[in-house]
Amino acid sequence: MAIDWQEVSGNWLWVPPRPKAIIHFLGGAFVAAAPHLTYQWLLEQLGRQGYAVVATPFVNTFDHATIAKEVAITFEQGWHYLHRQRGLGYLPIYGLGHSMGCKVHLLINSLPLKHSQSTERAGNILMCFNNYPARRSIPLLDQVMQFSPNLAVEFTPSPQQTLEIAAEQYSVRRNLLIKFRRDEIDQTHSLADVLVSRFPELTTVQILPGTHTTPVAQDISWQPGQSYSPLDAIGQFIKQEFYRDLNRLQRAVLLWLDPIGVL
Repeated sequence: MAIDWQEVSGNWLWVPPRPKAIIHFLGGAFVAAAPHLTYQWLLEQLGRQGYAVVATPFVNTFDHATIAKEVAITFEQGWHYLHRQRGLGYLPIYGLGHSMGCKVHLLINSLPLKHSQSTERAGNILMCFNNYPARRSIPLLDQVMQFSPNLAVEFTPSPQQTLEIAAEQYSVRRNLLIKFRRDEIDQTHSLADVLVSRFPELTTVQILPGTHTTPVAQDISWQPGQSYSPLDAIGQFIKQEFYRDLNRLQRAVLLWLDPIGVL
């Protein structure tokens, strides 16, 4: 049976028959507005393994605390739909974030936001944590500020404040932090220092082959021509490398979610 994405109360839902848990997904800053498209391969692969996926879009602004509040409210509306309209019951909920999506998950589970106990997280998976200041995160902002040196522009909370808030208030005990070897903007080490100190026995850091954009990668449709050429060989090699990184990521996530079910 084919399963299509469904838009419900601002979320995008992919729900397999009889799911065993819910994954709440948040994407990176510049691809978060349509996560069901930009992360389609990864999310649907997780869905086919029995996880209901709730991907909540958001638009990046300087006020990350407000983004976290709005995302939490939007997700809860999607959860109520699954619970009341689809009859899923009280399934465990796991957060899955990429890049800035990790920061939003951190704030959702650290700030005193009003959300029900039924939507508390059983665990979080945080990939490619990115917590750079605004001047480094936003293209051309640094050049603009050269003409307005007195203009104070920074995310709220700031990168340092985010880590301090998490160190004091982050409530999710079980965490998987994923870093890719060729990711030059990853800041997982700073987050690991905080979460390992807070929950040392339940926080895992895993380093995988890949880059910052590995979770965003999509299916590569490469069909060889009538006569197999050197270009076809290169195309097949690229496709194999592409799937190798994605499949390693998928397996790492699934193994952490359900070690017995994967083995």
